[in-house]
Parts: sequence; C-alpha cells; structure tokens
Amino acid sequence: MTGPILIAAGGTGGHMFPALALGQALAGRGQAVTLITDQRGARYVGGDLPCTVVTAGSPSGSAAAKVQGLVRLARGFVESLGVLRRKRPVAAAAFGGYACVPAALAAAARGVPVLIHEQNAVFGRANRLIASFAREVALSFEATSEVPARADLRRIVTGNPTRPGFTAAAAPARSDNRFRVLVLGGSQGARVFSDVVPAALARLAPELRARLDLAQQCRPEDLARVREAYAGLGLDVELASFFSDVPARMAAADLVIARSGASTIAELLALARPSLLVPYPHAADDHQTANARALDAAGAAVLLPQPALTPERLAAELERLMHDPDRLEAMARAAHRLARPDAAERLADAVLALAAEARP
Repeated sequence: MTGPILIAAGGTGGHMFPALALGQALAGRGQAVTLITDQRGARYVGGDLPCTVVTAGSPSGSAAAKVQGLVRLARGFVESLGVLRRKRPVAAAAFGGYACVPAALAAAARGVPVLIHEQNAVFGRANRLIASFAREVALSFEATSEVPARADLRRIVTGNPTRPGFTAAAAPARSDNRFRVLVLGGSQGARVFSDVVPAALARLAPELRARLDLAQQCRPEDLARVREAYAGLGLDVELASFFSDVPARMAAADLVIARSGASTIAELLALARPSLLVPYPHAADDHQTANARALDAAGAAVLLPQPALTPERLAAELERLMHDPDRLEAMARAAHRLARPDAAERLADAVLALAAEARP
C-alpha cells in the first residue's frame, strides 16, 4: 500500500481521542497516516502523526451563522483537496465533528473510499452530512440510532477506542471498608455536580459519610465554595479542575459519577467500573442520554437524568449502592462485557480492508 490513510476528526476530545488511537494503531503496523482537523482539534495532536489544520465551521444557528458556517466548510473543502493532491491517501476515516466534513467530502470527490466512525449511540449530524459518500460505518453501539438506511452502506461494530492508559484491569482489592467515589464532569467540569453532590452527602447517615473517599472535578470558579461545603461536613476530599491521572483514579473507584459523553463511556467500559451517569441535557440529539441508556439497560450503570438529580435522589442512590456490594460487582461485570478493548485494532483492520478493496 503506497499512500497514507487519511484520518479526519472534529475539534473535541470525544472525536479526537478515537481518531488518534486509530492513527497510533495504524502507525504501529507501519502504515503511513495523515491527519486533518481544525484549530481546536490540533490541541490534542502531539508530534507523532503528521497533521494539517483546515478551516471548518458549523452550519447551524441563525441564518447568518449558517451562511458563515457553510462558507468556512467550503474553504476547508478547498484546503482539504490540496492535502489530498499532495498526500494521495488510499482510504479515509472520518470521526465526526464538523471539522471532518471538508476532508471527507474532498476524499469522496477524489474517489478515496471513506469509512465513518460514530462514537455515540446516536449517529451524529456531521456524520450524517457525509454518510451519502461513505462506503462503511463503524459503530460503537450495535443499536445506534439515526444511521442512514442505505442498502450499500456496510455496518460494522468496532467499539470506541480510548486514550492510552485505559486498559482492562482487575477489580481493585479492598482490605478496608472505604467507599471510593470519583466525580467527573467532562473537560469543563459540570456545575450541577458542584451544586448537588455536597448537598447529597450532607443527607447521608454519618456512618456512611465517614466511609467515603471522594475525588471531584470542579470548575475553577466553583472550587472554593465546594471545598467550604465539604469542610462543613467534616469531609477531607480531593478537588481539582483537572485530574492528570484519571485512568488510575477511575480504576480504583468503587463508583464513578459522570456525564455520559462517548469518551467517558468507553473509558468506564474499558476499566469495567460501575457508574452513575447524568447526561448533559443540551448535547446534540440528546446523544448522552442514548449513551447512558445503553449502559443502564445492560446493568452497567444507573441513568439519572439531570432534572431528577436532586440531593435527595442522589443520596438515596448512593445509600443503595453503598449497602449493595453485590450490585456494584454485577455492574462492573456488565461493563466488562460491553467493553471492546480492541476497538482501535478493529478500526485499523476495517480501514485497511477498505483501502485494499479500492486498490486497482
């Protein structure tokens, strides 16, 4: 195979992490790779993979914003055509986000076969824009909704690749009666957790509260008030706006309270951790609820919609779980069953097979 594989991804971590995982899997096989993203996505790219930044925008919002987004996409399309003329890729993998649209359309225009990877349980809007030109879609959830109904569009289920460090591990051994809780709110933190979690812990019986070891991600502007709230409860907790060691913390947690973005879901499954999931209510197409529902239905998580996330309800859920270690163990087993630790390798197989099919 003489040309590289083109990987195109939007500018959020949820799109970039699996894209980079595929790039690393391909590079590990000696396959050349070239990456196209936007300015936001470039923040996630190290020096291991060659990367080109193109113009991108979202054709949504007001009429003026839609026009501006379309103009930016058109500019990105022309820029992407230039990359394809220079690099001559043999296949392309698109990972969603509007930054992938110009590159995927440019690939299709030049006859390069396109594979789309969908991280969420709802097929994303950007992916829908390019689906008409794709030959194959790779899904993270078998029951993904909104996948275009095209008879010639092949479907495979690969799972969602995770960042380095999120590898399967044995359940943490316990020699004490501590209950370890990790609260994560995504890259920006989640204010609702800062508001509700301290108030929920205040409602726990003192003997349960005394068992807790808590680490919580908070927005920088919320750290002081949350720390004060826990100090008033006599709790010594770890608070930070960013944890650099999330894999280790997640692996050691008895329960993870988190949003249900695609990357978080993949990481929870990879580490087989029980979770209480509170979907971000304003996510596009409510895809976080769909993600959380898939885990809840499998018994791997508790889905708690944000409108229902009151201190009383969260305290009741925590009390039930702290009194039921067998259920936590069953949730961990269910998460392990859903995990696809070879997702990056499955994707690499698929895109290389696509390239081989297109070879003259």
